[in-house]
Amino acid sequence: MGLDQYAFRVDENGERSEIAYWRKHNRLQGWMENLYTKKGGTEEFNCVDVELGWDDIVQLEQDITNRSLPHTQGFFFGNDSYGIDPAVVQPEDNGMYEDLHNDLQFCETAKLALDCNDTVVYSCWW
Repeated sequence: MGLDQYAFRVDENGERSEIAYWRKHNRLQGWMENLYTKKGGTEEFNCVDVELGWDDIVQLEQDITNRSLPHTQGFFFGNDSYGIDPAVVQPEDNGMYEDLHNDLQFCETAKLALDCNDTVVYSCWW
């Protein structure tokens, strides 16, 4: 058991194809839950989709690059995504942020999907 996270590309026919998968990336979960709430989501953020627009992806990319994804805890969420105390993470500590490359790759893939007029959604299950 644990936190499983997915991003999907949804075409005009509603066909979903997975473009990213993460396991127990708790900081990304916190970021997405904040976005879900900001967009008016009221249900528990589990097994629900949040749609990501261009501005959301750009902001996510900036927050990933700046190492400012929020510290997030949950029973099934695993250890801190950054691997150390969030108060002492420095931007040059690339090795401490194991998901950095995958997260940035997701942002690029999501932008390509949006450029093709597809929708990008994030969903989690824990």
